[in-house]
Order: sequence, then C-alpha cells, then structure tokens
Amino acid sequence: MTPAAPDPATPPGEKRLTIGKVLAQLSEDFPDVSASKLRFLETEGLVLPHRTASGYRTYTEGDVRRLRYVLTAQRDRYWPLKVIREALDALDRGLSDPGDAPGEGPGDGRPRPPAPTPDPEVPAAADLLARRDVVLTGPELREATGIDRDTMHALETYGLLQPDADGHFGHESLAIAAAAHQLGEHGLEARHLRPFRTAADREIGLVEQVLATRRVTGTREERAAEIASACIALHVALVRAGLTR
Repeated sequence: MTPAAPDPATPPGEKRLTIGKVLAQLSEDFPDVSASKLRFLETEGLVLPHRTASGYRTYTEGDVRRLRYVLTAQRDRYWPLKVIREALDALDRGLSDPGDAPGEGPGDGRPRPPAPTPDPEVPAAADLLARRDVVLTGPELREATGIDRDTMHALETYGLLQPDADGHFGHESLAIAAAAHQLGEHGLEARHLRPFRTAADREIGLVEQVLATRRVTGTREERAAEIASACIALHVALVRAGLTR
C-alpha cells in the first residue's frame, strides 16, 4: 500500500478528533497501532496534535493522513524514523511522493522535486510562430482597446506602439495597447512603460546574438520562437518570484 501524502495545513474550523476516534479510523489498516504509538510519534515530532485547555490531544483529518503516511512507510517501506522525518519535511515543502515501492523507481520511493510544467500563460514557440492577419488603423486600435488619442500618441513616442509604413498596426499592437490601458487604470502612464521597451529590445538582441553564433537544427524562425518563449517564461517566473517574497 502506498502512503498518501500528508496534508500539514489545518483549515479553519476543521473537525477535530479525539485519540480514540483516530485509533478507530486507523485500526482496520494498522491493527497494532495504539495510543502509546501515537504519543511516541508525537514525541518524535512526526505529528503534532492540538492540545485542549484540559490537555487532551485532538487531531485533524490532515493529522490522520499524516499518521497513515508514517505508519505505512514503516510497515511497507521499512523506513526508519529519520528517513520518514526527512520525507515528511520534503512533502511539507511541496515535493511529490512518487508512490514507488522500495527499490523501484528514482529515489527508492522517496519524495522528489516535481517536474517543471509549462506555464499556461506563457506562449509556446508554436504560438509565437503563428501568423495573425489583422491590420488596424489607429482609430480602430483605440476603439478595440479603450486607449485615448493622447495615450496612443505617447505609446508611439516611447516606442511601445510601432506602426508599419502605412501607419497600420498588427495583432501584437492590440495586446500592447490593451496592457497599457490596463496598467493606466493602476496609475502607470506610457512614460512609465519605457523600461519594458528597453528590456524587450535587449531580449531581442540576445535572441539575435544566439541565432548568429549557434548552429542547431530548425529554421531561424523556429529557433527564434523557442528562445523567445523561454525568455518570456523566465521573465514571468522572475516577476512572480519577486512578488511573492
């Protein structure tokens, strides 16, 4: 039986169980479990039940899942308490339990870092390669995004909006103007957005440098899209990391 990952969080108002009710839940799968066993696991710091004003232990469903994890790891994986404690710490930090039996799979069944998953909000290389046929006049762009004439002029002045030779704007201009309009509602004016233009130009320069110096498979456009997608993913991850500190 594979131990279920413990849930250390305790939602507000979650029902608490007495030690007798916990033993009743666990006894079917672990007939040898006892109150003294649970107290021992508490002493070892593997589960920390709440104490009432009278000193009685009460457990949440998360505590019960944690106990199941510990007891299963002892019975099925033969892990010593030190290894179980390390596994619980890893799971508490967001690592995943692969559910492997002892001796099978990476890490011998111990928690390991989750594989990185693509951010759904970051465009994939194929999305960057996709051609979007739209040609808008200035008034049409303002109508579609809600920006006014002065804002549009400022965005052009600072290089964020760049019309073609005929004064028309493409699909990406829609996204730029819409983002500028949203940021404007938070008090950011076009002049505040110049660092984005500078940063984008630097990233574009970096992509061009890599394309010029490294020879790998794929067309220039495909390689540029792959590098650009990774740059965008890095930028998003850095911003999120900074906002969550």
